[in-house]
Amino acid sequence: MRKSILSFVLTIAALSSLAGNEPERSLQASKVAQAPKLDGVLDEAIWQTAPVAENFVVNSPNYGEASAYKTKVYVVYDNNSIYIGAYLYDDPSKVRTQLTARDKESQQDIDYFSVFFDTYNDDQNGFQFLVTSRNVQSDGRLSPNRSSQFGPPSDYSWDAVWESKVTMHEDGWVVEMKIPYFSLRFAKKEKQDWGLNFQRYVRRSNESSYWNNINPNQNGFVNQFGRLSGLENLEPPLRLSFLPYVTAGFRTTPTSKGRVNEFLRNGGMDVKYGVNESFTLDMTLIPDFGQVISDNVINNLSPFEVQFQENRPFFTEGTEIFNKAGLFYSRRVGATPSGYYNARSIGSTDSTRVVSNPGVVQLLNATKFSGRTKQKLGIGVFNAIGAAMFAEIENTNTKQVERIQTEPFTNYNLIVLDQALKGRSSITLTNANVTRNGASRDANVTGIDLYLFDKTNQYGFQGKFDYSKIMGPNPYSGFKSVVSLGKVSGKIQFNLLSNVESDRYDPNDLGFLGVANKVHTQFTASYNQLTPTDKFNSYNFRLTVRHEMLYKPFVFTNIQYNANAFWFFKNFWDVSLGATYQPLWQKSYFELRTPGRYLRQVPWGFFRLNGSTDSRKRLFARLTLGMAESVDIKNDPYIVIHPGMRYRFSDRLSLDIDWSYTDDRGQFGYAFQREANGEPIIGRRRKTDVTTLVSGIYNFTSRMNVTLRARHYWSRVKYASFYNVSEDGWYIDRAFIPGQDQNFNVWNMDVFYTWDFNYGSRFIVGWKNWLANDFQVDGDRYKNYWGNAGRVLLSPQGNEFTARMIFFIDSQKLRRKRNQS
Repeated sequence: MRKSILSFVLTIAALSSLAGNEPERSLQASKVAQAPKLDGVLDEAIWQTAPVAENFVVNSPNYGEASAYKTKVYVVYDNNSIYIGAYLYDDPSKVRTQLTARDKESQQDIDYFSVFFDTYNDDQNGFQFLVTSRNVQSDGRLSPNRSSQFGPPSDYSWDAVWESKVTMHEDGWVVEMKIPYFSLRFAKKEKQDWGLNFQRYVRRSNESSYWNNINPNQNGFVNQFGRLSGLENLEPPLRLSFLPYVTAGFRTTPTSKGRVNEFLRNGGMDVKYGVNESFTLDMTLIPDFGQVISDNVINNLSPFEVQFQENRPFFTEGTEIFNKAGLFYSRRVGATPSGYYNARSIGSTDSTRVVSNPGVVQLLNATKFSGRTKQKLGIGVFNAIGAAMFAEIENTNTKQVERIQTEPFTNYNLIVLDQALKGRSSITLTNANVTRNGASRDANVTGIDLYLFDKTNQYGFQGKFDYSKIMGPNPYSGFKSVVSLGKVSGKIQFNLLSNVESDRYDPNDLGFLGVANKVHTQFTASYNQLTPTDKFNSYNFRLTVRHEMLYKPFVFTNIQYNANAFWFFKNFWDVSLGATYQPLWQKSYFELRTPGRYLRQVPWGFFRLNGSTDSRKRLFARLTLGMAESVDIKNDPYIVIHPGMRYRFSDRLSLDIDWSYTDDRGQFGYAFQREANGEPIIGRRRKTDVTTLVSGIYNFTSRMNVTLRARHYWSRVKYASFYNVSEDGWYIDRAFIPGQDQNFNVWNMDVFYTWDFNYGSRFIVGWKNWLANDFQVDGDRYKNYWGNAGRVLLSPQGNEFTARMIFFIDSQKLRRKRNQS
């Protein structure tokens, strides 16, 4: 019987993998002696004689059909740059022309054209350069560890300096692009081929088409490119550019002991040096990361750290090789000093006040070195140095000021060797180490990652092993291992994964791990209809079973079943349904924050509904509804209501409102209290979180805009009862503890005026407004959301005004100007 079932599964898997790709297309490179004029008119002789790429194939919604829109693309190159000329035939009155911010064309009312390069021809890594019909640029890096269900899997945090021009004509629109070699990286060869592809997106019909067919049933993206053949004697000029900046501003922060006013003055410089055509050195000297959006702070009652998004440009641009092994969480660099809150506590007594207590570590410099050899070996080196940080605490009686160190001098290092193998396979060695001055804690983590795919790209294997070692007063070490095997292409896909994290595994000095000491095994199977049917553009179904154990002691903790379904309709609406079921009482070994002790968490079931409307319309709406209920404890529902909408007032102005409400009426968890003998106390509580997020943009031109982002987060925690916990995890009634309820508010408003006055150069004016930490809202007086929101706006606010000027200086242009003079 087992042999029959196995034979049936293998037969289905084999049949689902028969769909192959069309033959790879190729375009012969054409070298020119004189660069074309970038004017959006393809009337020069070099465009007329260059080979043409045409006959695009639809990727979505009607995969495999010939594109309904005629497109012709030409490529030429010289010793400085590669040039793209694209004629996109269409009725110009029907072309969508919304102005957007850079890298923000997704789901906007705009047509666009993209070119993709796989300069190392390794079928794994690449570059994307995109131009909209309003000449707004987007650019991104492509890597094998990124995926996307809709559109290319590009990392838009990477920004390059290149030029483009768009013009409208009677029979369509034209894009011309100049991409300098200093914005690319490639191997040194006398003659070489690059992976190449083009994409055209027509918004009114949502048609996305490619020159070389991209099969949605095939795993991977870069591996489905065509070829640009015959590039000869590429000799890029000196790749040296400077990005000096100067920042000035004023910050005022209210405290319970008066306002703290600061004049902000800073200056520094980023340097980009092309060591050769393959490797680039990026350095930032005395960086200032003040003009970034505020974090989405929450009231975290869990035992796990919250992971925040990285918004600082230096740590988001060109870092894909550093992120491949999952050992680099860049927010560790320049984070809040470890002694910040202790210093704040010392300075908040009746006889003390905080004179200064920097909230982030000042970076002295940071450096990235990365590239790939002609043998397809990627090399990445990252280094950053954080200054020693100090807080100043004044005794208000004696007027003496004490200087307290909140963070030692720290050196952060990351080294990556990533060898691309045949097909999409690769092997990666990563080492992350952090060294601190004096007797403070040091850390070292080394990881090996292996990815293997078969010749048909149908099956994949992942093997991972990390070893961490902490050095200092209390040294310890640990490991993590991952083994995964599955079918990665075709309609039917499946995967079996085993993950082991030892109790002392700790990558958190430069990486991120919520908690170690876990073993889990997970099986996932899915059916993916990625090509159109009579009623749907696509749909998929997924089932997952997850079995969890503790590593030490090796005991069972939990099992979960999860089912998801997604439908993408012909009218471009979508709906998804999800259900999760935990049938047994979970043994939570982390909730009590007490080694060796666990809390039994009730069985539950959760149901979720998601949906969104056609994003082409002026009004785009989305909605998430969810509800969970305990199996053994009644009347303790968990409710999720999350609507959102975006309205496009014009081609220049759009506004997005996102509101979420979660209400957990039966949450059992650590109450942050202990008995006199150290025994943990838990509570049953109702936790209600409400978040309102308003964001908008007004575009003056394709290179000038104002953005607004305002967020109010309110969390209310009300305890109903308290318990002790028995040795086997069950609840024991105890007396009620008054005064443990919480009322927590966060308010942030970020407004930025941005003007890209020249390619690579930028002027930014920012205003940041926030609720001061010392002025939380009284939860007994203001018991509901609107009362809290109104009181927040009337409470003392912190304000920061900054202006920054950034100049891009290309050494080659300076040299040419000097020679001309």
